[in-house]
Amino acid sequence: MDPEPSNEPCATPLRWSALSDVGRFRKNNEDAFLALTFDARELKYLGKAGEGNLGMGDFVFAVSDGMGGAKSGEFASKIAVEQITKLLPKSFKLSAQRLDAGLTDVVRELFARIHENMTQMGRYYDECAGMGATLSLCWVMPEWIYFGHIGDSRIYFLPKDRPMVQVTEDHTYVGWMQRQGMINEREARTHPRRNSLNQVLGGGKRMIDPQIGRIGWEPGDRLLICSDGVVDGLWNHKIEDMARNNTAEGALGTVDLVRAAVNDSGRDNTTALIVELGWCAQA
Repeated sequence: MDPEPSNEPCATPLRWSALSDVGRFRKNNEDAFLALTFDARELKYLGKAGEGNLGMGDFVFAVSDGMGGAKSGEFASKIAVEQITKLLPKSFKLSAQRLDAGLTDVVRELFARIHENMTQMGRYYDECAGMGATLSLCWVMPEWIYFGHIGDSRIYFLPKDRPMVQVTEDHTYVGWMQRQGMINEREARTHPRRNSLNQVLGGGKRMIDPQIGRIGWEPGDRLLICSDGVVDGLWNHKIEDMARNNTAEGALGTVDLVRAAVNDSGRDNTTALIVELGWCAQA
């Protein structure tokens, strides 16, 4: 999954678009997404859609799905994305030097710190007992994407000229069954234990083992980070089609993707974040 890095002039621009919808049955939205850019000096939160340039700094995109009683699930997902801002800027020098081992260690430490923070809050505050969250994170820099993941939100990689790949593994028993070839996508979508997580940040779990890795990218490739509400509403082939398509005005198709998932299911909060890498306005 690591193609040779490209030196094309359009290798550094990128654009993104994100949307979160409460769905048709939930009263509050426990999903959260994050878009930010940082260098050695400062960190800047980004809006739900925009354009940027990797020559100016690294970018981080993430989706988290919280869980817990009352509004603790909503709180949990916000904790997960906010904690990201405390560690990654300190690591910009490592990314500038492309120190692979150091960068994967940073992502692993980030997940461990968020897990510890949520676990302590659940121990000390009754209203936070059982609070937990999934987290799927992409740290984008020239040539590479470093990712970390825990739970059943997903990261999809959409190479420009090759089929979509689900980068992350669903940390559920049903996800394990599907990876072993014991059930297919249709059976997984209707399985009664499809939402039973065996890996999550907080949530009363003592130990976590997040999935950490990296992907080489080329201009024209895309990323989709989404919560399980998207998967509950749409088949993989439909997700790929919509994540690759733009609107009539040329914008990324995030809004259409989320609306389609909500219309087809809407039983859960639904969040999607699409990133196009090496994007050039003149192309």
